[in-house]
Amino acid sequence: MGRLFVLGFVVVLAASSLAATVNKNFNTDFAVTWSPDHVNTLLGGSALQLRLDNSSGSGFASKGQFLFGKISMDMKLVPGDSAGTVTAYYLTSGQTPNRDELDFEFLGNVSGEPYILQTNIYSNGVGAREQRIFLWFDPTTSFHSYSVLWNQHQIVFLVDEIPIRVFRNNEAKGVAFPSKQSMGAFSSIWNGDQWATRGGVVKIDWSKAPFVASYRNFAVDACESGKVEACSAMASSAWWNEERYRSLNRNQRHRLKWVQKNYMVYDYCIDTSRYPTPPAECKDAF
Repeated sequence: MGRLFVLGFVVVLAASSLAATVNKNFNTDFAVTWSPDHVNTLLGGSALQLRLDNSSGSGFASKGQFLFGKISMDMKLVPGDSAGTVTAYYLTSGQTPNRDELDFEFLGNVSGEPYILQTNIYSNGVGAREQRIFLWFDPTTSFHSYSVLWNQHQIVFLVDEIPIRVFRNNEAKGVAFPSKQSMGAFSSIWNGDQWATRGGVVKIDWSKAPFVASYRNFAVDACESGKVEACSAMASSAWWNEERYRSLNRNQRHRLKWVQKNYMVYDYCIDTSRYPTPPAECKDAF
C-alpha cells in the first residue's frame, strides 16, 4: 500500500479453528493502531468508526491472524465531499520486504462523483498489481460487504458477494502466491490527497472534516492461527478448499465479466506503458 499507519502488530497465536462464521467484536478482538481519540466503538463493540481531520487519521487491526478462509467487513464510506481521503481495508502479513497483502483502498471524490475502489495484491513482497473500478451503488448511504475468499487455488475479492477480482495460484509459472504467511486484518483512514483523487489534482477540503468511515460485522470463517503449519495441515479438510471453491462457477464468471465490462477503469494487466509484456498471472484471469 502507499502508506501504512501501523504502530504495532498484535499477534495472538490462537488455536486453529475451522468453526462456522464468527462475528468479531471491535472491543475485544481488535487493537487501535493509530490515534485512539479518533476511533469510536459503538453498540457494545459491534460497530466502529474511524475519523480523519486535519490533526490526524486513525486505524485499527485484528488481534488474530488468518491463513485461508473467508474474511468479510461491512463498511459505510465517508459521505459528501471526500476528495483526497483514502479509506483502506486490507489483510497483511506485516511490514517486511517479503510481505503478503490483499488491499481494498477506497479513493474519495468530490460530492456527486463516484468513489474509486482500488485493489492490489502483494505476494512475497511483489505488488504493483492495481486494478480500479467504480462501484454500482453509493457506498456512503448504507453498509456494504467487502470480502476475501482465500484458498490454495485462488484469491477472490468480493463486493456484496459479487466477485470483482480473481488472483489464481500461478506458482507453476513462477508467480508467487500468498500461502506461506498468515495475515491480520487492518483498516485506516488517512490523507492521500497527493495522489488519491485525479492523481492529486483535487485536495482535501478540511472545512468538510471530520471525515468518518463506519464498520460493522467483521466476520471470519477461516483458519485463525499464527502458526502457518497448523493451517496448512488442515487445509485439505477445510470447506474453502472444496472443489467448488477452487475456481469461479459459471454465474460468478458472468458477474465478474459484468464488473470488468461496465465498471473497471484501470487494470495493470493491460497497462503497456508499465508492462510492455503482461505479467504471467494476467494470462490466467479466472
